[in-house]
Amino acid sequence: MRKKALVLLIGCSLVISIMLGGCTSMQNKTVATTPKYPDRPITVIVPFSAGSGLDLIARLLEKTAPQHLGQPLIVVNKPGGAGTLGFNELVGASPDGYTIGISSLEVILNPLYGSAKYNYPTALDPLAQVASSASVLAVQANQPWQDLAAIIEYGKSNPGKLKFGHQGIGSFSHIVGETFSQTTGCMLEQVPFRGGGETVAALLGGHVQIAFVSPAMIKEHLKNGTIRALAVSDSQRLSDPVFAQVPTLKEQGFDVVFNSWFGVVAPKEMPSEVKDKLVVGLKAIISDSEFKKSVENMGYQLDYLGAKESAAKWQADSKKLTKTVQETGILDLIKAQKQ
Repeated sequence: MRKKALVLLIGCSLVISIMLGGCTSMQNKTVATTPKYPDRPITVIVPFSAGSGLDLIARLLEKTAPQHLGQPLIVVNKPGGAGTLGFNELVGASPDGYTIGISSLEVILNPLYGSAKYNYPTALDPLAQVASSASVLAVQANQPWQDLAAIIEYGKSNPGKLKFGHQGIGSFSHIVGETFSQTTGCMLEQVPFRGGGETVAALLGGHVQIAFVSPAMIKEHLKNGTIRALAVSDSQRLSDPVFAQVPTLKEQGFDVVFNSWFGVVAPKEMPSEVKDKLVVGLKAIISDSEFKKSVENMGYQLDYLGAKESAAKWQADSKKLTKTVQETGILDLIKAQKQ
């Protein structure tokens, strides 16, 4: 009896040991096979076409992503609907960190105009702001206006004779131009174009007398003396030596301060550990001196903000732009076009 009991006890002990060993092995296997983010390439949705400002920023981030994120970035262009097609796809993507996107001021503007399926400021999560760009008030160099005061005086005395070109109804440059006109009392007639290139061409051809464009679009013209820049819409002068002597609108007595920006966004509800890795990795990429040099060579200002700061900027810009598009009549103009 005792012998049978001893054999039974030993057998049970062996079974328990085997079971415990098996559990330990399973636990170790689970830990070992849990994917470590990121373990594959990360898709970056660019909601505008190749060659656009957002696309150039994405390609620049792509260069050193393997070094700072551990995986390459795969840039995918999804143009259409002033950015809405790409932003919509990003909103619907899995929040696993393997689909992120490049953002712009259109994240805020499109919902204001009723042209978006989602309210992007609440449907997307900013990870970083990368760069910004002011709008420059430019005139042909052969025009008589040597400074801002001269053109404002002319506009007041000759209402409707000054036409200003911009990159489309409701665009950033349109907002700056209408705000300038309203704030200064310089009566301007707006003329929309399909992009910055067309706007500059119209200015050089004399079809418009003023253009509100990005510094990148007129930098070479400023250097060769065919265009004169009278003001910039940023809160401070541009760091680019070519524009360093161009005063801001604010320092000339007009509270017209706007800048457009490029950032990186992700779908909502991303796990905190995944988001943190992306935020840290993106900051490392953007902080690189070569990255800064490349951004400035493209005509933009390196203007990094972290995730929390970017979210605060979105809120502030949304509040400001909501008021601006209403007060300048831009929202009514857009509504009228849709009817």
